[in-house]
Amino acid sequence: MIGTRIRELRYERGLSQSALAKQIGVSQKAVDYWERNVNEPKASYIVLLADFFCVSADYLLCRTEM
Repeated sequence: MIGTRIRELRYERGLSQSALAKQIGVSQKAVDYWERNVNEPKASYIVLLADFFCVSADYLLCRTEM
């Protein structure tokens, strides 16, 4: 699921949830909810996350492997 991918990518970069949230303009609580699969990010945030992590939106959505 997308939350697992976001968490893995965040760990690879050595970022806290707060640091990632600041980079893409959301609250730390939003990142926490995404990672726990409580909520899914809107399409606009999926694009921001994909650009930030240099991966495709399909990768974040678990539609492809790197």
